[in-house]
Amino acid sequence: MTRQIRIDFISDVVCPWCAVGLHGLEEALRRTADIVQADIHFQPFELNPGMQPEGENIDEHLAGKYGSTREQMAVNRERITERAAGVGFTIRYSADSRIYNTFDAHRLLHWAETTGHQRELKHALLKANFTDGENVADHTVLARVAATAGLDAQAAREVLASGRYADEVRAAEQLWLSRGINSVPGIVIEEKWLISGGQPPEAFEQALRQIAADSGKEPT
Repeated sequence: MTRQIRIDFISDVVCPWCAVGLHGLEEALRRTADIVQADIHFQPFELNPGMQPEGENIDEHLAGKYGSTREQMAVNRERITERAAGVGFTIRYSADSRIYNTFDAHRLLHWAETTGHQRELKHALLKANFTDGENVADHTVLARVAATAGLDAQAAREVLASGRYADEVRAAEQLWLSRGINSVPGIVIEEKWLISGGQPPEAFEQALRQIAADSGKEPT
């Protein structure tokens, strides 16, 4: 018997481990399709809420935030790129890449959930940022990306220009922070179980099978 489960995927569209984790989770869901069907809700988290729209050079940003050296950043880029490739996602990173403010992207994702296109938009935004190197703070880019996800580009432009869903996004961000989500990705299943980080498909699969098995037990 297939069990329907809710998954809240708390993440940012400029977080590479979130991209790795999402693709790993989706592969695990394909492997467990006979026992689990997931309803995924993408929840907002901003890695850099104070960042200006023009963004920052990725290496300069990481050096300032974490004190990373150029050598460490190069090794990390290679590691992340390989992990992403292993789950079928392309990350094109270089020392010249930029990281951007994502608040407006989260507003669009909130809107997309109301239209049934949230998952498609999430994938399109990750691709725009990591594969295509686009500015995911730019409204023109965001409207075009929304169109590729099946959303109406003019409606997307209106959402972006209006500031709509800003309060809802901020409230959701504070809610998940209050629940202890301080790093991403955070994958919350059935509002009970938390899986942290960009785990490989095998880790997600094991967790899903265990949750499905536990859920099928008779209460004592």
